[in-house]
Amino acid sequence: MKWVRIVIGAIVAVVAVVWIAGLFLPRAHSATSRVTLKVPRDSVFAVLRDFASLPAWHKATTSSTRVAGVAGERWRQEAGGQAMELDVVEANAPSRIVVKIVEDAKAMFGGTWTYRLDEAPGGGTLVSITEEGWIGPPPFRVVMAMMGANRTMDDVLVSLGARFGEAVTPGDAR
Repeated sequence: MKWVRIVIGAIVAVVAVVWIAGLFLPRAHSATSRVTLKVPRDSVFAVLRDFASLPAWHKATTSSTRVAGVAGERWRQEAGGQAMELDVVEANAPSRIVVKIVEDAKAMFGGTWTYRLDEAPGGGTLVSITEEGWIGPPPFRVVMAMMGANRTMDDVLVSLGARFGEAVTPGDAR
């Protein structure tokens, strides 16, 4: 019985430490990742703008479907067993796309992704993704700090490169 109390006490202590550590991490964050692709901006923009085809080249996304009956353009995407809805806030070919997570009262995180497509020196496209986001629950902030704020953006950029037959390594644009 003594060991049970020790184990339970240790678990409670770890949870408390993680929670307290998360309280010291900022709720809001900003991060940018980027890669250079050899293809022209128009081609990159067309792939990024076609949200319906996202699962074909980004394997973490299992579905992406247009949501009917809402003002503007909204997409429901599922990735990693989690679903979220995104509003397309801006789409200016061939240089910029902005999407925002649709938040509800129970949302644990939210924010925007801004895709910026610039002509790269020497040809091709410099693709940048900037996340301006927030994370509510302190333990989730700890998880993000451990995984890195750029992880999902980097994954998308690597998949985008592969879509065009290129092996790319995203860079943190800080």
